[in-house]
Amino acid sequence: MTEAPQPKPGILEIAPYVGGKSSIAGVAEPMKLSSNENALGAGEKAREAYAAAIRNIHVYPDGRANKLRAAVAEKHGLEPERLIFGNGSDEVFALLNQTYLTAGDNIVCGQYGFLAYRISALGCEAQVKLAPEPGYKAEVDALLAQVDERTRIVYVSNPSNPTGSYNTGEEIRRLHEGLPANVILVIDEAYAEFVTETDWETAFPLARDASNIVVTRTFSKIHGLGGLRIGFGYAPLAICEAIDRIRLPFNVSVAGLDTAVAALADEAHQTASRDLVLQWRPRLTQAIRGFGFEVLPSVGNFVLVLFPETGRTASAANDYLNAKGIIVRQVGGYGLPQGLRITIGTEDQNRAVIDALSEFAAS
Repeated sequence: MTEAPQPKPGILEIAPYVGGKSSIAGVAEPMKLSSNENALGAGEKAREAYAAAIRNIHVYPDGRANKLRAAVAEKHGLEPERLIFGNGSDEVFALLNQTYLTAGDNIVCGQYGFLAYRISALGCEAQVKLAPEPGYKAEVDALLAQVDERTRIVYVSNPSNPTGSYNTGEEIRRLHEGLPANVILVIDEAYAEFVTETDWETAFPLARDASNIVVTRTFSKIHGLGGLRIGFGYAPLAICEAIDRIRLPFNVSVAGLDTAVAALADEAHQTASRDLVLQWRPRLTQAIRGFGFEVLPSVGNFVLVLFPETGRTASAANDYLNAKGIIVRQVGGYGLPQGLRITIGTEDQNRAVIDALSEFAAS
C-alpha cells in the first residue's frame, strides 16, 4: 500500500511534450520561429469573427460543430457526417488512441514522426514501434515491417514534421494496400497547403472508399489559428461513431468554431500565407546551404538544418541565434540533436536568420 495516489503504470516514464520556446531572457520581443506558426498571423476575417464571438461566450458551443462541419465538407468535398473535430488535430490522435488501443497493443510511426502520436499511445499503455528513416523520410517497407498482430494504428505525417519530407500518392496507396484491414492508417496532412510537388496527393479520395483510413488537417498552420486549437479528421462513419462515445461534448470553443468558419472562407489570406512560404523556403534553403550547412528538402512552412557534430554544432548555432534575439526549434527530442528547425518567417525575420547564420558560419 502506497501513501499517496499513484498514476497507472508507464505514465511517469513518458517524456512530456515540450513546445517551441517562446522567450529569451533579456529580449523583450524575440523573433519566434520555433513552432511553425503562420508568419502572417490570422487573417482579417478570422480576427473579426473572433472579436464578434465575445457576444456568445456565455453559451456552450455546438457540440456537433455543425457550421464548421458544413464549411469543411464543402471546402474539401467531404461527407459532413464523417468529420471529427478536436482541440487541435492532437486531440483527434488522442481520441483515436483512446478508442482503439489497449494495454499491449502498439502503434507504428516513422523514426522522426510527430511526438504527439507517441505520447497519447503510451498513455493508453500501448507500445510505440518506430520504423527507421535513414533518408529522413517515412519508408513504406520499413513501416510495414514493424506491423504485427498487436498493431492497431499506423501514423504517417505527410508532409512530415520536423524533417519536411513527404510521401507520394503512390507510396501512400502502397502502404494502405500492405496493411491488414483491422489496422487504421492515419495520414496527418497538417502542412498540406504548402506542398507544390506534383506527385504529392491528399489522401481524402483514398479515404472515401476505405474502412480503415483517417486523414487529419489543422487550422494552426495555413489559417494561423494555432492559439485556438482546432483540427479535424475525415474518417469512416464507424470510426466517427465510436469516437463520439468518448469525445468530450464541448471540445471546441465558441470562438474557435466561429473563427475557423471565417478563416476557411478567407482565400486571400490563405494565398498570401502560402506565397510567403513558397517565396522564402527556397531562398532560405539556398542561403543556409551556401554557409556550408545541410538543409533537408522541405515541403512544409519550415526547414530543418543539420549541423556538424563538433565545432559549429546545432547547440552552438542555437545559442548564437538566441543571442541575436531569434528563437528556433531544437529537435533533440526527435532524435535529431544535430538539427535546428526554422519556421519560414516574414521577410525581415528570414533576412535576420540568414545574416545571423552567415556570421555564425564565419565565426
